[in-house]
Amino acid sequence: MNDAAASHRSGKASAALPRISPLRSSEWSAPLRLLLTLAPGGTARPMNIFTTLARHKSLFWPWLAFAGKLLAGKLSARHRELVILRTAYRCGCDYERRHHRDIALEAGFREEELDAIERDPKEYGWSESDRLVLDVVDELHADNRISDATWTRMRVQFSETQLIELVMLVGHYHMVAFTLNALRVEVEPGEPNGHAQSPAFLRAVRRMVLKGKRRSA
Repeated sequence: MNDAAASHRSGKASAALPRISPLRSSEWSAPLRLLLTLAPGGTARPMNIFTTLARHKSLFWPWLAFAGKLLAGKLSARHRELVILRTAYRCGCDYERRHHRDIALEAGFREEELDAIERDPKEYGWSESDRLVLDVVDELHADNRISDATWTRMRVQFSETQLIELVMLVGHYHMVAFTLNALRVEVEPGEPNGHAQSPAFLRAVRRMVLKGKRRSA
């Protein structure tokens, strides 16, 4: 087991207080309040990833638009969540793991599959394409590159646009995991209420980002 995953399993990663506190409700801008209204938990139990990263307003909204595009991209929901959950496991990111386990269940994963994502892929009977996705995550995490042998397998399974998106998706969720872990963003109490990948939520994000661009033009 890698060190980050071992830390996650032992609970050490979530023991410390946040290094940057989430914005208080009195500090929310109107666009952020609208975003939180549409997001899981609403304004009563806002998502800490949003209320923390929104402290950097000029970075937050463009990042959210990019993240939303990846969540509604060319890869299947199954492969997307395999990437995210394997990355969360390899990086020991409990926040990412907690939210995306529920999203994966909604996408049709079984509990045994979610548990298997956090084990050696050889120990579970993954399909060829699922195993490939896990191998891609592991190679990028360990070596920061993909071997020619794995790339050859990828070219058989995925289109050119999917190949680009797959690699960027792995990189993006490493960045998110690094940020959540480094800032010690806490998992919200209670059970998740829906998720931040609904079509209505993603459309609202795109509208807010475009409106912000027009104001700054």
